[in-house]
Parts: sequence; structure tokens; C-alpha cells
Amino acid sequence: MDTEQTVYFIRHGQSEANKQGIIQGHAEFPLTDLGETQATLAGEWFTGIKLNRIITSDLQRASDTAKAISRHQKNDALKTERNLLAREVGLGPLEGKTREEMGSLFPEMKPEQLLTSGISGTETVDAITRRCQLLEQTLTEGGVAETAVVSHGGFISIYLMYLIAGEDWHRWNRPFVIGNTGITKITYNSGQAKIHFTNKQEHLEGRDGLTSSTVVY
Repeated sequence: MDTEQTVYFIRHGQSEANKQGIIQGHAEFPLTDLGETQATLAGEWFTGIKLNRIITSDLQRASDTAKAISRHQKNDALKTERNLLAREVGLGPLEGKTREEMGSLFPEMKPEQLLTSGISGTETVDAITRRCQLLEQTLTEGGVAETAVVSHGGFISIYLMYLIAGEDWHRWNRPFVIGNTGITKITYNSGQAKIHFTNKQEHLEGRDGLTSSTVVY
């Protein structure tokens, strides 16, 4: 009998670019003070869950969030693995721009097409799909029971659509909005994925000013 595997996707805490409304993609921006607090509270949420593995995007805003989660785990053997597969979608010439600047430079692009614009220098749909396939393979091989993946709002929303629609994920509107340190739970059983919840932020609820609504990628 196959053992059920649980994967938690966590978006990084608020970054300086999120705060300023700047598009990030692969560009590096640190966490804000608010983002660091969000990450610490996410780590506290995971205190009652024994993680066997943490995978993080190599980008600083994600890896620093992963460190905060790791600090709350009572497991000296727990390792945090940086993995390029968990990176945000590469947005090339859009990175470092505000949405207003993006609209001026690329007036033909609709805002909802940000992650799949096809603009030269951005990550292609085929490349993103391949990343989803390889990450899923990484997550389901080896029988690891509890894994946390610290990633990015755009990529997490795409991965969820990939689980639903496979290689046709880009043909559908993405209904998933992932806030800073929003937690998503997925289980795999006999190769079948089940989405239990998305963007849970109960660790931020009831705390003034900690629920960030920014969704800039």
C-alpha cells in the first residue's frame, strides 16, 4: 500500500517589491519587517506538524521565509533544500516595473496575462509546464511523508491549475489568489493529487496589519 504524502506550499512573506507594487519574477527583493513577522507566524503555525523536508525557491524572499519555518521545527536532521523548480515565473523585461509602467511599455498585454504574456524574455508556457512536471516528480519520489515548499504566488497558482488541468493549465483563468505566507495543502496517494485547502492565512488573522493583500508577482 502506498503511503500518503502531504505537501504544503507556502508563499513567501511580504517583500519590499510587494510593498511598492513592483513586479518581481526572478528579481531579488528582501522581506519587509512585516514579511519577516508573517514568516515567523507561519513557522509557529507549523509547530504542530513534523516536517520531513523543506524545499525552497533560491530567491531570498522565499529562502528567508523557509528559514523562519525551519526554526520552529524540533528536528535537528531537517534540511532545507534550495531548488530552482520552486522559483517564481521568469518575467524578463517586466521585472522591476510597476503595473503602470508595464502597461505603458506593453499596451497590448492584458493584466491577467502577466504570467503567460509570451513577451520575449519571459518564461514560456512550455518551460513552466516542464517545471511543474519535474517538481511533482521530486515531491512524489522517495516517499517523504511531510514536505513544505516555500515558493511564490504566481508559481503556486499555476501549479494548482496544473494539478487540475495538466498541460492545458494555461488555457483556463486561474481562480487561485495566494497572499503572503498563504498556506496550501495537497496530498498525494497512489500518484493522485488532492487539494485540501489553498491560501490559508489563519496564522495572520486577528492581528492588525498582518494580512497583506498584495498579489504582485
